[in-house]
Amino acid sequence: MTAVLPRPLIPSPRTSAETTPRHCPAVAYQRVLHQAVRREFRLLAELASWAPADDAVRTADLTAHADLMARVLLQHHSTERELLWPALFRGLPARQEDAARDAVAYWTSRAALLDHMLRDLSTVARQWAVAGTLPARNAFVRACTRVADTVDAHLSAEERDLLPLVAQYLTDAEWTAVGRAATTNLSGREQLLFLGLALEDACAIDRARLMAGLAPATRTAWRIVGRRNYRAAVVRLRGAPPAA
Repeated sequence: MTAVLPRPLIPSPRTSAETTPRHCPAVAYQRVLHQAVRREFRLLAELASWAPADDAVRTADLTAHADLMARVLLQHHSTERELLWPALFRGLPARQEDAARDAVAYWTSRAALLDHMLRDLSTVARQWAVAGTLPARNAFVRACTRVADTVDAHLSAEERDLLPLVAQYLTDAEWTAVGRAATTNLSGREQLLFLGLALEDACAIDRARLMAGLAPATRTAWRIVGRRNYRAAVVRLRGAPPAA
């Protein structure tokens, strides 16, 4: 039903739950995505630390989720690097260009390091799946913890240095163009799963507006199968249903 899609299913929300101006859809989208990614990598480290090292089914669930979250973040970085930051520079006044250039250069170096760590995490995950040993599991836990710490520092710096510029200078039209140009390698099922993860900790306003921004067919897919599949995936992964 949703296996092939020309555009990502997750739209940019229209308001922000954070202190950055609430009217900025680009910043709102960034913060909702950042919140989900932070939570999931931290949870992966915790859940893996309890997992039996030789339980192939449990290992497969945890490593598959790590792979999904890594692909989400790698794709997010690609969109920022190729589309968002160039769009931001097109609207910057001359007096802001040097500071923004420095901030993007700093972001680029951090993102490259994090992308390398995400690929290393995928390698460690495969090694655990093959070996099924305690040292392999512990290596996966350590890799998830390192990624979670790096993700938190990286996203905090982005929110401090770049999102205020996005809020002030990126027009809604430019953000819409970014969304239209962005591509995804996630399947429809994976996109609906990540939509659920993004909705999970969102405030009621952001949740309602995220859903309002979806295409009618996607809202129907979420209502009929997406929510159920998301809930089942969370129960399988965490052993408990999502908080909301």
